[in-house]
Amino acid sequence: MAKTKYTPQYEYTPENNIFIQTHPLIQHKISLLRDINTGTNEFRKLVSEIGMLMGFEALSDLPLEDVQITTPIETCMTPMIAGRKLAVVPILRAGLGMVDGITALTPTAKIGHIGMYRDEVTHEPHEYFCKLPKPIEERTIVLVDPMCATGGSASDAITLIKNRGGRKIKFLCIIGVPEGIDRVHKDHPDVQIYVGHMDRELNENAYICPGLGDAGDRIFGTK
Repeated sequence: MAKTKYTPQYEYTPENNIFIQTHPLIQHKISLLRDINTGTNEFRKLVSEIGMLMGFEALSDLPLEDVQITTPIETCMTPMIAGRKLAVVPILRAGLGMVDGITALTPTAKIGHIGMYRDEVTHEPHEYFCKLPKPIEERTIVLVDPMCATGGSASDAITLIKNRGGRKIKFLCIIGVPEGIDRVHKDHPDVQIYVGHMDRELNENAYICPGLGDAGDRIFGTK
């Protein structure tokens, strides 16, 4: 039986907290990621670079405050990031590949970890680890995972963060599909979702098409 084509349930607009990236550098690097001939070392670097570019976009609303500094010419008031309370939280294990790119922009950010694995039969996620920096309720939280397929892992990870007090959450994925993005948005309409590229659909095994294969295996060189 042919798979029924999924019909998107939402408009993918900033007004709905869904930000589809269009920057040429992001699109070019995603195309390189897709190539089956891209080796582990290059793949890992590309994921980090895309994480940095997407982080630059996602953190454009960080609050600023004027502080006094002395230049070689005079003393002045100049804007700097207020608070510096930022947490980057990768969904293990593939999300680790995006962390270095984001922390290159925000080196004082704390890093949490959420471990999820997907049941091979039901395709549903299961938690096996969660450790978040404190006080999590005072931080802007950047949750990262290269792929958003069914949306189950991202949605459950956001629920875990909220249950531990997290409030301001942004989710970044390099590749998503309408099925997954819709699920995350339906479950958490308050969360900003940043998508590097929206792919066509999931296949019968819940893999993204055309996708790029298993991001974790390609980042870490495993099978």
